[in-house]
Amino acid sequence: MLSIQNLQAAYGKVEVLHGISLEVPKGKLVTLIGSNGAGKTTTMRAISGMIKPKGGTVTLHGVDVTGMDSHRIARAGLAHSPEGRRVFATMSVTDNLLLGAFPRLTRARPKGDVQCDLERAMDLFPRLKERRHQLAGTLSGGEQQMLAMARAIMLNPEVVLLDEPSMGLAPILVDEVFRIIARLKDEGVTMLLVEQFAAAALNVADYGYVLENGSISLHGPAASLKHDAKVVVAYLGGAHAH
Repeated sequence: MLSIQNLQAAYGKVEVLHGISLEVPKGKLVTLIGSNGAGKTTTMRAISGMIKPKGGTVTLHGVDVTGMDSHRIARAGLAHSPEGRRVFATMSVTDNLLLGAFPRLTRARPKGDVQCDLERAMDLFPRLKERRHQLAGTLSGGEQQMLAMARAIMLNPEVVLLDEPSMGLAPILVDEVFRIIARLKDEGVTMLLVEQFAAAALNVADYGYVLENGSISLHGPAASLKHDAKVVVAYLGGAHAH
């Protein structure tokens, strides 16, 4: 479904990704874990076209999308919910969600039933349903995070990239976000999840990759990574070893 081969990316002269490869099979949830500065967000940006890769290939559904503009990659079926919850503050919750479906409304993607999907998004995120007429800028951080996720799903994408969905959220909201991710997985949504809470990510994922200093150091089924001594020491230590 989503295949990354030997991906290299840099900011200026500083190479951040040194040729990483990973696979996100259809209907699976794959997580990418690693410490801050390992290159997780850079990976997401290089996949979705926010930055141009220096080398390697990104293939979506058998189509080479490497280095394409992000709007063209979105049209090909890749939705990116970036870190930092970028929502359109002066627009209502509903209008933000409809913007997620924009390529469908312009026929750049199969249209399907946008209204039905809007209702589904509201059902998935009850907090958004309550606040559907509110301006997005008046939502709490947690609600804005949910809106960014829901907007990505409104593309009706082949693959969703979720970049740090729990960042900066209160624990109760982190639990809610992961509940929603688990529900999307049950519905067969293909996802690549970058997450600081490695334990929560490995609990919900099918497969995991560990990124260290711009290279994949380890990968395997999420259930076995959870018990890998190196992963436990580096990422599951102390408070998050549930």
